[in-house]
Amino acid sequence: MCPYLPQIDKRHESKDSIFFRDGVRRIDFVLSYVDDLNKEWEKKLERRKEFESNLQKAGLELETEDKKESEDGKIYFVKIHAPWEVLITYAEVLNIKVPIRENDIPSTVENPLDCMLTPFRLPEKVMHPEPDYFTAPFSKDKQELYLINDESTFFSPSMRNRIVNYILTRCPYGTEEGKKKFGIKRLLNNGTYSAAYPLHDCQYWKKASDPNCDNERYTLYMEWARFLRFYKEQPLDLIRKYYGEKIGIYFAWLGFYTEMLFLAAVVGVICFLYGLFTMDENMSSKEICDPAIGGEIIMCPLCDRDCEYWRLNTTCELFTSLFKTHSTVTLFLEFWKRRQARLKYEWDLVDFEEEQQQLQLRPEYEAKCTQKKKNPVTQEMEPYLPLTSQAVRFCISGTTVLFWVSLIIASMIAVIVYRLAVYAAFASLMENTQTLQPISGLLTPQLATSVTASCLNFVIIMILNFIYEKIAIWITDMEIPRTHMEYENRLTMKMFLFQFVNYYSSCFYVAFFKGKFVGYPGAYTYMFNRWRNEECDPAGCLIELTTQLTIVMAGKQIWGNIQEAIVPWICNWWGRRKARSNPENLYSRWEQDHDLQTFGALGLFYEYLEMVIQFGFITLFVASFPLAPLLALMNNILEIRVDSWKLTTQYRRPVAAKAHSIGVWQEILNGMAILSVVTNAFIVAFTSDMIPRLVYYYAYSESEDSPMSGYINNSLSVFEIADFPDRNKPKQNPEGFEQCRYRDYRYPPDHERKYLHTMQFWHILAAKLAFIIIMEHVVFIVKFFVAWMIPDVPADVKAKIKREKYLTQKILHEYELEKLKERLCHGDKRATEKEFIATEGRMELSRAM
Repeated sequence: MCPYLPQIDKRHESKDSIFFRDGVRRIDFVLSYVDDLNKEWEKKLERRKEFESNLQKAGLELETEDKKESEDGKIYFVKIHAPWEVLITYAEVLNIKVPIRENDIPSTVENPLDCMLTPFRLPEKVMHPEPDYFTAPFSKDKQELYLINDESTFFSPSMRNRIVNYILTRCPYGTEEGKKKFGIKRLLNNGTYSAAYPLHDCQYWKKASDPNCDNERYTLYMEWARFLRFYKEQPLDLIRKYYGEKIGIYFAWLGFYTEMLFLAAVVGVICFLYGLFTMDENMSSKEICDPAIGGEIIMCPLCDRDCEYWRLNTTCELFTSLFKTHSTVTLFLEFWKRRQARLKYEWDLVDFEEEQQQLQLRPEYEAKCTQKKKNPVTQEMEPYLPLTSQAVRFCISGTTVLFWVSLIIASMIAVIVYRLAVYAAFASLMENTQTLQPISGLLTPQLATSVTASCLNFVIIMILNFIYEKIAIWITDMEIPRTHMEYENRLTMKMFLFQFVNYYSSCFYVAFFKGKFVGYPGAYTYMFNRWRNEECDPAGCLIELTTQLTIVMAGKQIWGNIQEAIVPWICNWWGRRKARSNPENLYSRWEQDHDLQTFGALGLFYEYLEMVIQFGFITLFVASFPLAPLLALMNNILEIRVDSWKLTTQYRRPVAAKAHSIGVWQEILNGMAILSVVTNAFIVAFTSDMIPRLVYYYAYSESEDSPMSGYINNSLSVFEIADFPDRNKPKQNPEGFEQCRYRDYRYPPDHERKYLHTMQFWHILAAKLAFIIIMEHVVFIVKFFVAWMIPDVPADVKAKIKREKYLTQKILHEYELEKLKERLCHGDKRATEKEFIATEGRMELSRAM
């Protein structure tokens, strides 16, 4: 704290000021606290004094704004500035790369088709805000080697806040209970400080009045965060410069994923339109809708006692062969690897290893682990968690995860029971209610049951998601992961496993279980010996799977956008409502940012999780719903702008962090891509009727002119109504039907093998299994062949990396040689002739390599 600093009248201070009162020193970080007079007031005061004293000892400069100067008269603000000496010291510690010479590697030859993309381009100064340089890790001893034109601007604001955050996370504030305490995170957790954040450089809706401000936030808002710019490319270099590489790589991945969705959406729409326009020409559709064929086929009741016999042509409006397509995501994953490799080169991440901040011990780990042992690498004593404690914690964690996964499965079973229980009610209601008769062809009991069950399932999914999110964080904290990376990876796997089961279990039920274990009339299968298992529509279960996917996928996307955009906006509006009545010059830059929402360490985690779950919807079940990529495309176009808008306007500026890839999400995407091959093969084989049609076409068709005629009659078996037991027999049979039909391949009642499976059933089953095996092998062979054909790193990027390494080494060696010559000329006895020869030899060896 700095009580000796002079106070000034805030009315003369610009509300957009990002500098100390002297107008020279830049504010790199802000701490805030409320001086509440509770029982821990003195303890918090001592912590703050010790912490701020140690920050000053580390070289940082502080300036405190008294609570009387704040808008609400309650909050103190501690502004932090990192002087040049601190920046260069920690730039070397963090291995930050800085420019040494402008890049002289010729740019890639422009594509002649680029002129067609001009409407989608952004201005060059926005896309590439900085020249391209050769870079090298900063060294205090070689400052004249770097292109330092102005010390105040040499390190970008994102670099500066990263350095200050590094110091804040390691600065001690005292000893409590015999343990050394340190780090801003602990001080935030125990209420000593209320917030810690770097500043935005200006307001997002207009430029700052201070000419020294960069106004990058304003540029990002105007060129990136507005929805009207949805058709424009993203300014990835500016995003990276302002927010850091970790956020930049997320938006690069999201943009690339959206571009690839465009191709998948086009294919899906073509499949949909083809099915729509050829539906009337489909022989099976004609037979079902024909009153002389489908109208004369009497189907067995779909539920016991309350349901009646029904004619097949009542499903005419629902029958369609639209939903038959298959695609893979191999090209997306392979091309993303190439895009990622190019970004790694352009953003100086080629030699980057995970930040020390990611690999260092978590403060929570050090606080809770009382035992210590010697680290074999550093030879220093470090805290560790005994193996027995780890085992107990993992057992508790695993049991908790299994319990919640079981709870999801139980909720899904409850929804299935709901479907079985209400189907008869819907059937009875629609049969006896005259007002519903005009729409009975469209709103069937099957559709009503499916829609209401899907909506109920979606509500349960959202409730379980909200609860489990808290549980997952709790059990991950309970495990006490050693490093930040380990913590994030464990939480990622738990959350993904839960959401995978939560979102997809109902779709797996409809795709692979519904209608597969129903038995046959007279010998139906019952759940819990009470509710009769559901049957599929004569056209198959694909229409119900499509309904389920549409409701869950669209509902999730709508709810996600409400959470991401509307909720933060309402919270910020509520927080700023008092400030609106005050003059603008009393609402300072640090107060404006203080009233914004916190992005948080797990902010990107939730963004990735949302997109990966969507990725599962459009890959695992695309064979049943080819329009899924189109829905995802429309959502992602909105998602990019919503994410950019909320990050630019509704959230405090996140601390810049580095990342060279999307991390563990890459492996999850690869796993889902492999699983999608299996699920789509089973959907095509067992959920659709493609295989039975092909078997009929090639083996059982009796008409050469129209091979598919008679397929519907062939796919329906005959049941003698007199064989119905009392439990199944409908209460009424006003038209005196003697036989009814059901979907299966069984012998008729007058056959010696009455109601047993026919040989055609076994032919179809063998064809389904053969199709799955062949399809999976073909797809996997193509996948590995494509992966082999498409190198992960483009050839031009490899060449540039080698060229840059060579030139950088040459520049550094020449610099060392010149310094050695100067030392020899000045008679430095430590600079020997042998050292000079060795340095020259190293340069020659570098050239040869």
